Amino acid sequence: MLSSARPVLVTGATGFLGGHVIRALEAEGIPTIASGRDAVALQRLVTSGGTVRASLDELADVRRDVDAVVHCAALSTPWGRPRDVAHANVEGTRAALSFAERNGARRLVFVSSPSVYAAARDRIGLREGDVAPGKPLNDYIRSKLAAEELLRRAQREGRIAELVILRPRGLIGRGDPSLVPRLVQVHRRIGIPLFDGGRNLIDVTAVENVAFALRLALTRGDPAGGVYNISNGEPRPFRALLEQLFRRLGEEPRFRTMPRRAAWALAATCEAVCRALPGRPEPPLTRYTLSTIAFAQTLDISRAVDELGYRPAFSLDHALDGAAADVLERLGEGG
Repeated sequence: MLSSARPVLVTGATGFLGGHVIRALEAEGIPTIASGRDAVALQRLVTSGGTVRASLDELADVRRDVDAVVHCAALSTPWGRPRDVAHANVEGTRAALSFAERNGARRLVFVSSPSVYAAARDRIGLREGDVAPGKPLNDYIRSKLAAEELLRRAQREGRIAELVILRPRGLIGRGDPSLVPRLVQVHRRIGIPLFDGGRNLIDVTAVENVAFALRLALTRGDPAGGVYNISNGEPRPFRALLEQLFRRLGEEPRFRTMPRRAAWALAATCEAVCRALPGRPEPPLTRYTLSTIAFAQTLDISRAVDELGYRPAFSLDHALDGAAADVLERLGEGG
């Protein structure tokens, strides 16, 4: 039972998802504490429990009485220095756990990622146990798997009473800093790669639906480390999804047809070259990115529906409208 007197701390509150979570909880009368490093962005958030300006490293030593912790903060990237990704996503999760443990949190809700399912093949109706076997495609996936295991072990050891893990797929909507802006950049630079005619089904999620699922996870779900897929539950063909997005932007989408096998070999080569270059720059194409756009991947969300009571309230069209409006506003400002 969620205590009305004790607030919920949200890490990464100044980020895309974290900000939506703060607003969703406050709208339901659930007091929140926003945690993040950006003082200006923290000031813009309306929280009844105040804010904590701290990095994840510093968070472990903060003392604030809380009912629960929603851990949204992460370094989400298809490419990066292994130590940077591990520090943000594994050690950062360890710090959030230490905060929860030291401040008497009843439950920790962790935002993981369906990137753990990524593979070079079509995968339809993925359930929570369908983690891709073998070596992860990148360090981000490796870090999320390690963070999940760290939390499960801590829950088994009694360090945190309750744990729930969510894996939300492809967040889009107002404030999207990554997915849609990256697609627009690639579209304008070289055109968007298209595989199998763009018929591969893609699952994405309105960010408001993920915030709603996280609110539900504060009091529902298996408290012994239950894992739940989250999406809009309305997968669409990749090409159709892009055509719908660029129609809202008033542009004709540019596609570049590519064979999967050749693209996969090219991505592997790009990764090897960039890994050897000074500064380890991000490759123009990675195997992980290909796994998300060249192959079908859809999530089975029935467990979230049955155990969390999750029902997507915001449509994919609503999310596309918000994401497109953001892009147009940035262009109007010269962005």
